[in-house]
Amino acid sequence: MSKLHFKYGTMNSGKSIDLMRTAHNYEEVGYDVIVMKPIIDTKGNDKLDSRIGIQRKVDILIKEDDMILKLIKNKITEKTACIFVDEAQFLKEKQIDELFFITKKLNIPVICYGLRTNFKAESFEGSKRLLEIAEELEELPTLCDCKEIARFVGRKVNNQYVLEGNEIEIDGDNENIEYIPLCGKCYLEKVKKIKF
Repeated sequence: MSKLHFKYGTMNSGKSIDLMRTAHNYEEVGYDVIVMKPIIDTKGNDKLDSRIGIQRKVDILIKEDDMILKLIKNKITEKTACIFVDEAQFLKEKQIDELFFITKKLNIPVICYGLRTNFKAESFEGSKRLLEIAEELEELPTLCDCKEIARFVGRKVNNQYVLEGNEIEIDGDNENIEYIPLCGKCYLEKVKKIKF
């Protein structure tokens, strides 16, 4: 039976690159895949856009109130071997539940990629649900400036770390916002301003 997977990591951990590489591997041996992302992720518009410049057009943009089963209905073929979802943290809980259902009803694996937490170190709705029900979890690590594994993300506005603001602000939409991968100690020191 197929499984729901969640591959998570902070910014710059190669999530989109891993998705594109894995999708390409399926296609290279003759299988079909479906690649989706939430429409709220405006970076790249209708493309996956990696930080190293690799892009791939998505098959489906998911709106907040979309039923995913309806979206994929006309995209499924006999050769569909996997469904990929980038930026899955932006999905609603019911949409994550639907992806889980798809793995059982259609027996097609679903691999979701996304952030585990936001810049306040709190769960996104989609990530929280994935951590609760995904059958396979995998961390995609990256490094903090201090060379430790980064598991947190700090938001900088005008080059200053902040803890206030909307949960979702897409980097690139606002030139004054950037996201920095941080280890736990650096997150506490730089973002929370805790001295050790």
